[in-house]
Parts: sequence; C-alpha cells; structure tokens
Amino acid sequence: MRIEIIEKNCKASEKLTGVVTKKVSRLEKYFDENDLCSIYLKQENKFVKAELTVYYKGNMVRAEVTAENFYDAIDEVLPKLEKQIYKHKTKLESKLKKGAFAEKQLFFGEAELSESKLVKTKTFALTPMTTEEAVEQLDLLGHSFYIFQDAETGEVRVVYLRDSGDVGLIIPMKAK
Repeated sequence: MRIEIIEKNCKASEKLTGVVTKKVSRLEKYFDENDLCSIYLKQENKFVKAELTVYYKGNMVRAEVTAENFYDAIDEVLPKLEKQIYKHKTKLESKLKKGAFAEKQLFFGEAELSESKLVKTKTFALTPMTTEEAVEQLDLLGHSFYIFQDAETGEVRVVYLRDSGDVGLIIPMKAK
C-alpha cells in the first residue's frame, strides 16, 4: 500500500511523519501494494483534523477525526476506518487483500462494532428553488442536509452542513 501524507495549514515533523507512516502501514493487512492511502493533516484554529482515505480497486473508504493534536487524531481515525471496513466486510471481502479478515482486528475490539439498519423511510415532494433558498430552508429546519430541485435546471441537488459550520452543495452526476 502506498502512503501519502498531505499537510494543510501545518508542517508535519519527521517524528509525526514516521509515527503516521508506521501506524497507517498496519492497514496493509487489508490492502494490496498498488492501493493508495492518503492522510490529510489539517490545522483548523486550535484543533487539528486527520482525514484518512484509502483508494482501492476503483473504490474508497474514508474516515476523519478532529482532535487536540495529530497523534491523538491518528489514534482515533485508524479504529474508525477499520470499523467501516468490518461493518461492510461482506461487500468488501472480494475487493480487499486475500485473507484480510483471517486475523483479529488491529485497532478495535469486536464488541465495538454496531450494525446499522434502516429504521425510517420518508417521502416528500421536491420543491424547485435556488441554492440560496435551499440554504435558508436548511437553516430554518435545523437539519444537517436539505434536498431540493434546482429551479434553473430541474435537477436534484443537496445542500449540507459541514463540520466547519459552512454549507456544501452536492450535484449528482450520472455514472459513466
């Protein structure tokens, strides 16, 4: 597995780079040597953020954590990523390294794994509106996302609340 460390608003020391590389390389148990693991280290005000994304066979798995320092962030993000791998074990088994699930987990215990299930289905009419109006609705409703129909194009869009407090816009594309 190839590992790349990307720094944003910070400069990682050699010690931090060594620790990150050593800990993240333990994920090689799951991924092949051609797979890419990107670690984004970001300084955000008085906190730091570690985003770990692994690109494998046209897919990706990702986790992010905000902490007081990069060492704590790495220690928190690795179990989070591994939990995602185990949660979707049956879907991923054919795409990950052979025998990846033969041994125990590296970063968390089996008892920590919880199963997600669909508990509610909601149907609603899409209302044509501008992005600005959708952001207003997002604020008024207090939700973390809002789905709407773009008034100009007629296509479905999603505005969502980011961890930073800013708003993001998702524009779906048809797969090629």
